[in-house]
Amino acid sequence: MARPQRTSRTLEKAQLRAMKLRAIDAEMDFGLNRNLNTLSTRIEKLQSKLNNYNNLVELLDASKLEIDDLERELGDLIDQMLNGVCARYGNDSREYEMAGGTRKSDRIRKSAESRTKNNAKKLAQAANN
Repeated sequence: MARPQRTSRTLEKAQLRAMKLRAIDAEMDFGLNRNLNTLSTRIEKLQSKLNNYNNLVELLDASKLEIDDLERELGDLIDQMLNGVCARYGNDSREYEMAGGTRKSDRIRKSAESRTKNNAKKLAQAANN
């Protein structure tokens, strides 16, 4: 899922306020660096930083998607390699085990009777707790 783009309510409020102040007096200045030029400069600085941040988020999302695709491709390749070992040597061979598979003879299959007994025990334990 893509990260959301960042917006700034403060920036929107400042832009609206600057527009309204300019309508009153384009040279408004209250001293101590509180004037429309300073306000405009800070609005532009925040807008620039926000745009830069959103661009970086887009790049990060694109990189994440590329990594996800590469992981999927690599996972498919290692599965295909294990299947190739299985096809060549069999799924009960030492080579298959060496490649990371579980030999067919090493797999433990529970009988249906033992599975039902275990499920009954688990249900009884859960009821007691």
